[in-house]
Amino acid sequence: MRRLPALKPKKVVKVLEKAGFSFARQRGNHRIYVKDNIGITIPWHNMDLKKGTLRNIIKQPG
Repeated sequence: MRRLPALKPKKVVKVLEKAGFSFARQRGNHRIYVKDNIGITIPWHNMDLKKGTLRNIIKQPG
Protein backbone atom coordinates (compact mmCIF):
# COMPACT_ATOMS: atom_id res chain seq x y z
CA MET A 1 0.00 0.00 0.00
CA ARG A 2 1.25 3.48 -0.83
CA ARG A 3 1.92 6.03 1.86
CA LEU A 4 -1.09 8.14 2.73
CA PRO A 5 -0.75 11.91 2.51
CA ALA A 6 -1.90 14.18 5.30
CA LEU A 7 -5.24 15.65 4.21
CA LYS A 8 -7.61 18.26 5.59
CA PRO A 9 -11.16 17.05 6.31
CA LYS A 10 -12.52 19.34 3.56
CA LYS A 11 -10.52 17.47 0.90
CA VAL A 12 -11.72 14.11 2.20
CA VAL A 13 -15.33 15.34 2.09
CA LYS A 14 -14.91 16.49 -1.53
CA VAL A 15 -13.77 13.00 -2.50
CA LEU A 16 -16.67 11.40 -0.61
CA GLU A 17 -19.21 13.70 -2.26
CA LYS A 18 -17.82 12.83 -5.70
CA ALA A 19 -18.29 9.17 -4.74
CA GLY A 20 -21.96 9.81 -4.00
CA PHE A 21 -21.95 10.28 -0.23
CA SER A 22 -24.09 13.06 1.24
CA PHE A 23 -24.01 14.92 4.54
CA ALA A 24 -26.49 13.40 7.01
CA ARG A 25 -25.83 15.01 10.39
CA GLN A 26 -23.22 16.39 12.75
CA ARG A 27 -22.59 15.55 16.37
CA GLY A 28 -20.00 17.74 18.04
CA ASN A 29 -16.92 17.87 15.85
CA HIS A 30 -17.81 14.79 13.81
CA ARG A 31 -19.78 14.81 10.56
CA ILE A 32 -21.54 11.72 9.25
CA TYR A 33 -21.86 11.10 5.52
CA VAL A 34 -24.10 8.34 4.15
CA LYS A 35 -24.69 6.42 0.94
CA ASP A 36 -26.78 3.26 0.60
CA ASN A 37 -26.94 2.57 4.37
CA ILE A 38 -23.18 3.01 4.71
CA GLY A 39 -22.16 5.71 7.17
CA ILE A 40 -18.74 7.32 7.33
CA THR A 41 -17.70 9.51 10.24
CA ILE A 42 -15.29 12.36 9.53
CA PRO A 43 -13.68 14.27 12.41
CA TRP A 44 -14.19 17.95 11.58
CA HIS A 45 -11.14 19.65 13.08
CA ASN A 46 -9.00 22.44 11.71
CA MET A 47 -5.91 20.26 11.32
CA ASP A 48 -4.79 17.43 9.05
CA LEU A 49 -6.26 14.00 9.63
CA LYS A 50 -3.83 11.49 11.09
CA LYS A 51 -2.79 8.69 8.76
CA GLY A 52 -4.47 6.01 10.89
CA THR A 53 -7.73 7.98 10.91
CA LEU A 54 -7.57 8.44 7.14
CA ARG A 55 -6.89 4.71 6.69
CA ASN A 56 -9.97 3.85 8.78
CA ILE A 57 -12.11 6.28 6.76
CA ILE A 58 -11.01 4.52 3.58
CA LYS A 59 -11.83 1.08 5.05
CA GLN A 60 -15.29 2.01 6.39
CA PRO A 61 -17.29 1.67 3.14
CA GLY A 62 -15.68 -1.64 2.33
